[in-house]
Amino acid sequence: MKKTIFIFAALVIALLALFQLSKYSVMTGNTSIEIIIAIIAVIFFIIGVIINKRVLHQQKTPIQEINHQKITELGLSKREYEVLCEIASGLSNKEIADKLFVSESTIKTHVSNLLVKLDAKRRTQAIQIAKELQIISF
Repeated sequence: MKKTIFIFAALVIALLALFQLSKYSVMTGNTSIEIIIAIIAVIFFIIGVIINKRVLHQQKTPIQEINHQKITELGLSKREYEVLCEIASGLSNKEIADKLFVSESTIKTHVSNLLVKLDAKRRTQAIQIAKELQIISF
């Protein structure tokens, strides 16, 4: 973080110096300063390209494979698995019911079945267990 702040501070100082040089070249009528300004502009362009490549090529965390065998071992139905994924997305029972076009009591039944099958006491604990078993990915 400190390195990034230092780089941008140096770029701002260089930009201010560039403005001062251009103001000086206009007053004196000296055109050789424009060459220096063009060189500085090219340097800024190169720095921008380097920063862009570093940001775009940062290593991304690999997406975990979902363990479908574990899902069948736990005996999760397709609908229960959908409900588990929606819980992991942070939706409430009412929101899940609206999204899946079922009643809220049906979702409550699915949630209680999930808690039993995952041996969890709370929804958050169910999500944590599901992540450890690699049956959901986030």
